[in-house]
Amino acid sequence: MDLERHAAEQGWDRPLGLYALVPTADLLKAEPALANLLGIDSPTDPGELTPVEQDPLPQDVPLEEALGRILWPEGVAGCALVMERLAVKGSDETLAAGEDPAASGRETEEIRMVAGVMRDGSRHCAMRMRSHDSESEVLNGADLIPALTSALALTLDLDESPGS
Repeated sequence: MDLERHAAEQGWDRPLGLYALVPTADLLKAEPALANLLGIDSPTDPGELTPVEQDPLPQDVPLEEALGRILWPEGVAGCALVMERLAVKGSDETLAAGEDPAASGRETEEIRMVAGVMRDGSRHCAMRMRSHDSESEVLNGADLIPALTSALALTLDLDESPGS
């Protein structure tokens, strides 16, 4: 996942990033001058996507609520989120923002999560642990972070009801 590599190049301790995934061909048709900026000198693969970073989400609103306020326009083929969290070792639980791991007495691991969802319902997630910070150690899967991919799917107006 190129977005995970990009996040890794940016380093750790970065704020949450929300991206619209836009077909590169559509983007260049609307804004031909972007080809130079993006370093594109030949026609692109029709399935190629460009992540377009969005304004920061409000920090005083829970993530699920902030995502619940978003509905992407039709020209957006998908969306992705990059975020860092403290995960409780040996569990799929993450600590709430601002929660002190020392106070909980639980051992934690810093992780970076990247989750993407497309309008066709396909999903991809990547997870990198700070203690194993190399590309070969990145975990990849369709739904490693199901709560996050479900929340992102709702921003695309995809039906996330049970049995769908």
